[in-house]
Amino acid sequence: MRPTLSWTPTEEPPPGTTDLEPVAEALGAGGVLVLSGAGISTESGIPDYRGEGGSLSRHTPMTYQEFTADAGARRRYWARSHLGWRAFGRARPNAGHRAVAAFARHGLVSGVITQNVDGLHQAAGSEGVVDLHGRLDRVVCLTCGAFSPRRELARRLEEANEGFAPVAAAINPDGDADLTDEQVGDFRVVPCAVCGGILKPDVVFFGEAVPPQRAEHCRALVREASALLVLGSSLTVMSGLRFVRQAAQAGQPVLIVNRDPTRGDRHALTRVALPLGGALTAVADRLGVPLDDAEAAGPGLPSEPGP
Repeated sequence: MRPTLSWTPTEEPPPGTTDLEPVAEALGAGGVLVLSGAGISTESGIPDYRGEGGSLSRHTPMTYQEFTADAGARRRYWARSHLGWRAFGRARPNAGHRAVAAFARHGLVSGVITQNVDGLHQAAGSEGVVDLHGRLDRVVCLTCGAFSPRRELARRLEEANEGFAPVAAAINPDGDADLTDEQVGDFRVVPCAVCGGILKPDVVFFGEAVPPQRAEHCRALVREASALLVLGSSLTVMSGLRFVRQAAQAGQPVLIVNRDPTRGDRHALTRVALPLGGALTAVADRLGVPLDDAEAAGPGLPSEPGP
């Protein structure tokens, strides 16, 4: 069974607005939990999945079932991911990430759950971020369970594939680069250095479940929050939508900033249809919360594949 990659509204979605006052009011009261998706990283040069020009229009993500069952699929994945890693790591936090970190420093945000694997919230200064779908900078062995840094794997892949430098058509939200089968060629995959088993990035693939302990931690964060602020997520997949439903059922306000309609709009007090960086900067100005200088924010995942 293919995972849910898109959704079609069964009724006319509520219209979006440009009024930021409800968002400012919620943040001004404090205790807001942020749930972010790929849309918050588009201004850092990482495309989203479903927006205009989103990667799903040209690319179907690897599923967990394909990755574990097919050695050829793993070879294609690692070739694309190895190339994408080089560019993915050069992304820097944008105004949206810096605004979320600034709100947290001023006690307005109680926590951050992100569906992204790019580490840009942490690079902007946010602490205690829950990486719902994991992060690309760590690798796990599916055989022995050993974890290792992605930089170490990148070094080993460089050594095993000297001269591998095709030009990718695009980089996707999961760090995967668009390559043809000809460009993948005879790319060599390396095994676990501990047991020789199969290596996988420590991220939740499509078709794979979020670890139960992590999901329960997120549910606890929702219970403790005064409101849920969704930033840049279409909420198509249940891993994020369930927290919106939980908050709405508990009577907690749900506010969404996303230019396109989302699967959670009917549960929301409002959906602000504005670009995230500008919208959150405007809210920060309204609340008197200064953002860090863009040059002060560090990069996301390591930009160099070496050790």
